[in-house]
Amino acid sequence: MTEDKTYFEEVVDFGNLYQAYIKSKSGKGFCKSRQKFQLAALDGIHQIKRRLETKTYTVSKYNEFAVYEPKKRIIKAGSFVDKIVQHSLCDNALIPMISEKFIQTNYAGQLGKGTLYGLDCLKSQMYLAYCKYGYDCWIVKADISKFFYNIDHNILKDIIDYFIKDRDVYWLCEKFIDSTEGLGLPLGNQVSQVYALIYLSSLDHFITGELGVKYYGRYMDDFYLIVQSKEYAKWCLSAIYEFVYTLGLELNGKTQIIPFKNGIKFCGFHTYVTPDGKVIRKLKNENKRAAKKKIKKMVGLVKRGKLNKEKFYESYNAWKNHISHGNCMKLGYEMDKYVEGLFSN
Repeated sequence: MTEDKTYFEEVVDFGNLYQAYIKSKSGKGFCKSRQKFQLAALDGIHQIKRRLETKTYTVSKYNEFAVYEPKKRIIKAGSFVDKIVQHSLCDNALIPMISEKFIQTNYAGQLGKGTLYGLDCLKSQMYLAYCKYGYDCWIVKADISKFFYNIDHNILKDIIDYFIKDRDVYWLCEKFIDSTEGLGLPLGNQVSQVYALIYLSSLDHFITGELGVKYYGRYMDDFYLIVQSKEYAKWCLSAIYEFVYTLGLELNGKTQIIPFKNGIKFCGFHTYVTPDGKVIRKLKNENKRAAKKKIKKMVGLVKRGKLNKEKFYESYNAWKNHISHGNCMKLGYEMDKYVEGLFSN
């Protein structure tokens, strides 16, 4: 942000809105509202700017649909105009205003972070914990039950109000919070991802500050902590149950206390430490099964002429690049043979 502009002025700046427009249309397939907007994009951006400045902007009705991979979720996709506004709001106000409030091991939705960053931090923490305690320590593995669907709008507004001092930015934040009724946030909204980061940031500070946990990390609603004794793990977990309750949330039934030697399933991989201190990262068995199922389906589409073979290998090679970040060389060879067999049958 420049010294002579407020955050809201950055959001409504024509150049920033234009950049938000470019980001919103890049990498997308056919979208009727996008195609219509592109016919008079510059005029459309001027209209967005005017509606924001005069506080006449409203969030359009969502297009709701279900996706079933990796599990069933209800997606609420906003209009193309709303996507532009969200990009500008997140890039020019929310992220610059709140990112410094996050702890380093809050992994999701931030530039320079993500699943690989989280896995590397976990690997480092497990090695350090092993060096300090050996196998004589414990892992608390937890996640929030139906996190996005249970976010309380009033609690979120209080949190946003605490962090966001620019009243015009807060007004725009409220527009998206109140764009749906009842509990929860639309999964299709970019701004929902940022709200989710803010919503659980206090949990990060509670665990690392109040509970004094040194080895901790969180990817969205999925988190872990490594502590020395089982008794302290139980005490931490009890305190966490109470804290998330104040946010209107609950931990789900998969939450558990695990012996350190068993390792942890996090961000798609099973990470564990061998008796000689080597940290191993392997793809989870359920992820292997899901990958084989998806690959078989895609090969079937190629054979029926409904999918380009180059597109298949583009997707397959991206998956292989993903597993290359683990100790998965044998799996890679096995999957190559599996794909070769599918095409030859």
